[in-house]
Amino acid sequence: MATTCFFEETISDLEKKDEKIEFEFGRSSFYGENLMYFKVNDVALIVDEKTGRKIAEQMENLAAYLGYHR
Repeated sequence: MATTCFFEETISDLEKKDEKIEFEFGRSSFYGENLMYFKVNDVALIVDEKTGRKIAEQMENLAAYLGYHR
């Protein structure tokens, strides 16, 4: 199994700095194909391709809505 981490960070709430999560996501080949994985506070999961595509599409929509695109 191989993974490629694209993001790994401890994230704090904007105002409640004591509320934090450990957040990580990337690519995993654990099931023999390249799929998205997510890890939050030591709970990891690998999503199927259909769900991964849906997540990616909606994250792009959110980024555009917030004006994060370059």
